[in-house]
Order: sequence, then structure tokens, then C-alpha cells
Amino acid sequence: MSELISPWVQRYAPLIPGGEVLDLACGSGRHSRHLASLGHAVVAVDRDAEALAAAAGPEITTSAIDLEEAGAAWPFGPDRFAGIVVTNYLHRPLIADMLTSLAPNGVLIYETFADGNAQFGKPSNPAFLLQAGELLELARSHGLRVVAFEDGVIDTPKAAMVQRLCAVKPDFPRVAALLPPF
Repeated sequence: MSELISPWVQRYAPLIPGGEVLDLACGSGRHSRHLASLGHAVVAVDRDAEALAAAAGPEITTSAIDLEEAGAAWPFGPDRFAGIVVTNYLHRPLIADMLTSLAPNGVLIYETFADGNAQFGKPSNPAFLLQAGELLELARSHGLRVVAFEDGVIDTPKAAMVQRLCAVKPDFPRVAALLPPF
């Protein structure tokens, strides 16, 4: 059975302007394939080489990188990506560097587990859980404009406590951030 595309990613991916997109901690590439189907060249990064093999495809460049390895440096330059997508992954030490790689009109789509998720299972370690309002503060402190934010319980693909954010860099046109209703 193939993994489902996150409804959050599916809803906000059309905001990403033309250009290259980073799918960070991409796993088997469910979002990489979706982003490529929207016409983007995708850089799919994960430390799991086996998962990356499943992510490979047209318009998708895979890269096996363990960004949590001691001494690992952020491998991408500034202003490179029109969009950055991160789901079910949190490694706070690389967030600032990651955001420098977002183009001046770029879009960040981030969705991961939040404090309170232990009641639903793993992850339960606070190091891997966002604190209340953490994604909003991340956006504010890096000069991003929030297009959408959610903080609460989801039911699918399994019950979990999550935070979701779609934010844009300052050069992203305000009128382009208005999506049609569902």
C-alpha cells in the first residue's frame, strides 16, 4: 500500500513558485513524487538509503545525508529552494540553516508531531515534539509570513498531536497566498 500524501502538503504545495523544492527527511518519497507531479525539480533528502531508493524518479534527485550526525553541516546554499517541505521530522539544530536555503519568495510547508503526542504513541520524546506555538515562533523569528497554521489532533493516517505551518518569505506576493476554497 502506498503512503498517503499529507492533506496539508497537498493543500499548500500549489503555492510553491516554479523552481527546485527540498523534501527534507523524505522517507520513501510520497511528497517528492507529488511535488514532481506539480512540475518541480525535487531534491529528496533522507538518511535511509533504502527509503531513498523508493523515492527516486523523474525530476527527483535523491541524496542520502544524515543531518543529525555529529559535525554534519547543512549541505545547501542560501536562497536555493522555491519550497521546503518537512513532515514528521524535527531536528532543531538545522532549522535556521534550512531556512537560509529558502528563496526570497519561497514557501515553507512544515508538519510534525507536537507536545501531547505521547497519549497516541511515538514519538513521545520531547526532543522530537514541538512545544505550543513553536512553529509560529520559528516563522516570526525568521521573518516569515504565516499563511496557515494548525495545532491539534489529527485522526488519519493515525491519531496524533501535530502542528502544521505554511509560511512564506517576504518577497512572496500576498495575493498569491490566497487559495481557492476546498
